[in-house]
Amino acid sequence: MANNHSSATLSDQPVNATPHHEADPHDSHNTHDHAHDRGDLVLFGFWVYIMSDCLLFATLFAMYAVLGGNTVNVVDPKDLIELKFVAIGTALLLISSFTFGMAMLGAYVKDMKRMAKWLVATWLLGAGFLGLEMYEFSHLIHEGATPQSGGLWSSFFALVGTHGMHVFAGLIWMILLFFHFRRDGFSEDNMIRLSCLSLFWHFLDIIWIFVFSFVYLMGTL
Repeated sequence: MANNHSSATLSDQPVNATPHHEADPHDSHNTHDHAHDRGDLVLFGFWVYIMSDCLLFATLFAMYAVLGGNTVNVVDPKDLIELKFVAIGTALLLISSFTFGMAMLGAYVKDMKRMAKWLVATWLLGAGFLGLEMYEFSHLIHEGATPQSGGLWSSFFALVGTHGMHVFAGLIWMILLFFHFRRDGFSEDNMIRLSCLSLFWHFLDIIWIFVFSFVYLMGTL
């Protein structure tokens, strides 16, 4: 009887058919490492793109160096380009580099309001620079300095215009990034996108310093 009672008691106990597996802390660690590696890979790929863009601008600078001296029967840049006006646009673009850096600091501490405020400032400064450049192009064309006027102006519009198109692309990218952050917050992908845009924007500032020095200062003084 004792044996039967013991067997019945054991048979009444629930049987756990599924073994319990404890959460492995290494799984989350591996996931984080995978995301970090992917971010590094994306940034590396973007650096490769920046290097290819350097080759593009180097070609345009070389073209201007060769054709810029061809001033026969063309309007002299010294008579048309207003250096003070261009200096204002240069200041706007350089200040936008600072404001973008402040936006990155806001993103690092995950302060959405701070980041958005500085990104808006960056966008407005970039748009102001682009607006001044478009006004300059309109003024030059109105005065007869068109891309068809000769080698000097063809290379000028090609170099300065290519930089302007890059700035325009950066402004569009910034707008799209606003929507990404509004939807997903400070996700890993958004931080990678912001880092790439920051790299792109600072690159454009550096290129413009060369354009301002080589094309405007040396071409008009």
